Formats: sequence, structure tokens, C-alpha cells
Amino acid sequence: MDGREFRNCMGHFATGVTVVTCNTDGGPHGFTVNSFTSVSLDPPLILVSVDRKTKAIEFMKNNNFTVNILKEEQQDTAMHFAGRPLEEAPFQWEKGKLSPRLQDSLAYIECEPFAEYDGGDHVLFIGKVSEFEYRKGSPLTYYCGKFSSVSTQLSL
Repeated sequence: MDGREFRNCMGHFATGVTVVTCNTDGGPHGFTVNSFTSVSLDPPLILVSVDRKTKAIEFMKNNNFTVNILKEEQQDTAMHFAGRPLEEAPFQWEKGKLSPRLQDSLAYIECEPFAEYDGGDHVLFIGKVSEFEYRKGSPLTYYCGKFSSVSTQLSL
């Protein structure tokens, strides 16, 4: 199977864009993730899939973390945490109860480590949700290798 073609096929599934944040010995750390999903309502669990080649793997092991769901106007933040940092950070850190989070994200979900599984070239981290909050707005999405947006008419 051609891995690149499989990736192109999977790119036809539009996803939200998140930044996962956690504490490290060197301070707060974050990385952009679009492989994120809910797993269970009882108990409340979420899943984040992390590439084995990233530094983030070591930061995630047995560590609290926050999934920050980005708004459509946070493309610079997504790129910053995807390894293309800007000279001036396009975000501000905010202290969470369990781990740092990004100020002004569309939503955040703070988690305690629950389980970790082998996922081939990724590691699947399951987090038990401890805190969450969401706001009105439109999400930043990713489709066919590009950022996009979804117009929302939500009355939250």
C-alpha cells in the first residue's frame, strides 16, 4: 500500500484542529494535533494520537494534558505548535487546574492520564476528562492538507 496515497485519502475526512498542552520540566509545551476524538461519556474519556517521532511522546507519558480546540482565526497558533514558530507568539498561556492551556481557544478539555496504547507509528493516549469549557465561535478545520473553516449558526 502506498502510504502517501493512504494519507491523501484520509485527508478527505475534515477534522478539527487542536493544540495539546502539558507541563514539562522546562515549562509549558504544546503541539498541534488533528487526530483527536471522544471515546466515552461514562467515564468521560478522550483519545489523542501522537506520532512516535515527536518529542511530545515523552512529555505525554503519565502526564496531565489539555486539548485546546482552536477557533478559525487561530491558524497562526496551529502553525506555531506544528513546528513553524513565529517570532512573536500568536497565543497566551493560561493556567489550568491540571495543565497549561491556551487563552481564547474555542474549547478546552483538561485530562488526567488514563491509558496508553500502541498505534503503529503513533501512540494512542487516552485521557480522563477532569475539566472542560467551550465558547461560541467557529472551529478551525483541516481538509485535504489545508486549513479551512466551517460556518456555524450555534446558539450555545
